[in-house]
Amino acid sequence: MSDAADLQPQSGPVFFDRRELDLILRVYGRMVAAGDWRDYAMVGHREVAEFAVFRRSGDAPAYRIEKRPALRLKQGQWAVIGEGGVVLRRGRELPQVLRIFDSRRFSIVE
Repeated sequence: MSDAADLQPQSGPVFFDRRELDLILRVYGRMVAAGDWRDYAMVGHREVAEFAVFRRSGDAPAYRIEKRPALRLKQGQWAVIGEGGVVLRRGRELPQVLRIFDSRRFSIVE
């Protein structure tokens, strides 16, 4: 069953709650420690909240993690978008969507 409050359009900008931001910042910290990412930016718009990560400051974002509540019942409100706007993963649960970065955790050492 859906709550009537879930069907109401959200007033004000969309943003991440503390739990969501904690999950995203854990991935960010791991990638910074690995030397892959160097900077980030967050922005909340009327329909989407975005966490963008950069390999170098001044570059275009390497990845964007987006939250679009309007899609939560359809495709899922979470998406990881790569360079060029390609949707790499979309889903309803943030931890599942963020697993796309787990494959980057290990590298082959010769």
